[in-house]
Amino acid sequence: MAWLFLITLFTFVATAGFESSKGVYILFIGLSLLNIAVFYLNLYFLIPLTLDKRKFFFWMLGCLTIVVTFLAIKYGFSFYIYKISGLRMVTNTKEMSFSEPERLLISTFVTNGFFIFLSTVYKFTIDWFFNEREKTELERQRLTAELAFLKSQINPHFLFNSLNNIYSLAYQKSEATPDAILKLSEIMRYMLYESNDNRVALEKEITYLKSFIELQKLRFKGNAHVVLEVEGQIQNQQIVPLILISFVENAFKHGLATDKKHPIIINISVFEDNMLFTIKNKKNQQNKDQTGGIGMVNVVRRLDLTYPDKYKLSVENHEHEYLSELYLNL
Repeated sequence: MAWLFLITLFTFVATAGFESSKGVYILFIGLSLLNIAVFYLNLYFLIPLTLDKRKFFFWMLGCLTIVVTFLAIKYGFSFYIYKISGLRMVTNTKEMSFSEPERLLISTFVTNGFFIFLSTVYKFTIDWFFNEREKTELERQRLTAELAFLKSQINPHFLFNSLNNIYSLAYQKSEATPDAILKLSEIMRYMLYESNDNRVALEKEITYLKSFIELQKLRFKGNAHVVLEVEGQIQNQQIVPLILISFVENAFKHGLATDKKHPIIINISVFEDNMLFTIKNKKNQQNKDQTGGIGMVNVVRRLDLTYPDKYKLSVENHEHEYLSELYLNL
């Protein structure tokens, strides 16, 4: 550990002035162990009992106790080693360390305080990194839960509208009802099983849109006019699942799909790793839904979460026409 290396290095510098002998190695090892004890005593005992509980006075009192206690222990240990081994400074053959004890006491006091400070900084640094990592993980879990919630709203919303359409076909005893149920089954299979990943193949998403459009055409008994254009290389491209369906659904819900001169026009252009999705439809002036919907609100929120700073959404709401343009960096 870097802290142990730093403690050892600091102790080595403190004992470097003595002549090389067996005694100085014993002194070096002993002081290193005592410095390590000061470091970890504050880190794992004093701080958890005081600072972590915001007992600042007791922490300062504890620090003073540790410093004074280890000052006495170090002085006694150094004096003992000095006596039995006759340590001498290289530049001074006099008994300078213990003939002037105040110098040794001051240096030992400062050393103890330094390792108290070092362990405190280490503790706060580790806690800060841990808290940041925990905050990041909690934020990730929150976003994942929010995305799951938004996606869970898409399925019932789509299913509700589709069942209404099939009910209308069944009520009219249309021969298209079985095909509509089969098409809905295929769509729901994709929504439930194939779109659980964070990204799906763009080809599959486009196939899903085509199935949805076919389902809507059955509802209109073949009188729905939709132009779907796909340009560029869509192979090997990934996209967030179910991100485009709300645009198409709203075009059928609020637009006029039966006007041959003004069909619903959908264009998907892929260039390099970018996609431009545009959809234009004529407004249905006789079908103004006053209840609104959750589809587009969810789309915007999902785009914010899954494509932050990687999308541009433009919506033009004209008197007779509605145009949506979505740019995605895939």
